[in-house]
Amino acid sequence: MVKKIFFSLALILIISGFVFAQTTRHDKAVFIDTKNEFWDSLTTALNKFHKKDASPKKKLLVDFSAFNPPKTIDEFTRYWHNKPVSQANSGMCWCFSATSYFESEIYRLTKREVKLSELYTVYWEYVEKARGFVRTRGEQSFGQGSESNALQRIWKKYGIVPEEAYTGLLNAQPFHDHTKLFEELEAYLKSVKASNAWDEDAVEKAVRGILNHYIGEPPSVITVENKKMTPKEYLTNVLKFNMDEYVDLISLSDRSAYAWSEFDVEDNWWHSKEYFNIPLDVFMKTVKTLIRSGYTIVIGGDVTEPGIEGHAGIAVIPTFDIPSDYIDENARIFRYKNGTTGDDHGIHMVGYTEKDGKDWYLIKDSGSGSRNNSHPGYYFFQEDFVKLKMLGMMVPRSAIPEIAAKMTP
Repeated sequence: MVKKIFFSLALILIISGFVFAQTTRHDKAVFIDTKNEFWDSLTTALNKFHKKDASPKKKLLVDFSAFNPPKTIDEFTRYWHNKPVSQANSGMCWCFSATSYFESEIYRLTKREVKLSELYTVYWEYVEKARGFVRTRGEQSFGQGSESNALQRIWKKYGIVPEEAYTGLLNAQPFHDHTKLFEELEAYLKSVKASNAWDEDAVEKAVRGILNHYIGEPPSVITVENKKMTPKEYLTNVLKFNMDEYVDLISLSDRSAYAWSEFDVEDNWWHSKEYFNIPLDVFMKTVKTLIRSGYTIVIGGDVTEPGIEGHAGIAVIPTFDIPSDYIDENARIFRYKNGTTGDDHGIHMVGYTEKDGKDWYLIKDSGSGSRNNSHPGYYFFQEDFVKLKMLGMMVPRSAIPEIAAKMTP
């Protein structure tokens, strides 16, 4: 019996070895396009169900063919500025416009052509926002936006660097994309609030870790003209730029004229009260005078209007909104108070021309819309658009002596 069992096992092993010897495979790896037809049909059906009308929605715009704007940037008196650059998929217009403005100011004052890093400022502004979020126990607004005068606050504390020293683009990334960066920062700070983990140093370390991952760590030492220096030394000794020379002007009739005021918009997250309020006629006179006197101007306001569109490349106020003769402080404050005028975009005015009795302003814009016309990177703003929709601007104190004389500390 034992012999029979042994014989049977031996026979099985012999047969198995023979079979395995005959069927040994050497599998080859291949690459194929992944497909999941059922999943595709499932998502298509669900999208169709949830978006019952998948046709693109039309946007109400003015008929731009009725206007006679300048045709090219060559029609404008222009002042030195670096070529337009795109903020891409981010909320950095405040920094791109103000950085461009300060570059033009540096040239006006010193004839030095520099290209500065927008992302260096953005990095440290996120750090400061996170600190403010902790100090207010999560009551402070936390978004991608900010205001032009944030640059003064950040540069005084952290200095600034040339763009080549810090681009914020990693691994040959072609454009800025802060979608995941902001989602992670926002999710982290929400978790801090939910757990009452109000350790400012720990939060700053975590926030910087997130920033370092997505846009890189900013330099603490840079080399300029074969000299090593800190970002603050670059600002003070190379650029020789006085940040205290610049002041923000707004024109809102719901507060006292010729008085300092808080600009009560979400992007003024630190509640700065360093905005000097002036009447609208003075506001517009200041724009017209400065742009004719060799100055550029950083301005901000509302660009979500039927009179502005990227392919047309111009910004106007349609009569069906309000006729030109009726644009005044009342029309302006009415729109600000009902929310149809907001502070949603920062831009840089770099030139002007006159046509048919109206000023047209050459606007350098980092937003994507400006890239779709015959003068990519620019808009042509008609003066009525500035008068009704642009809420504030930054200018040198020395350029506005009559207004500056009314400013109290």
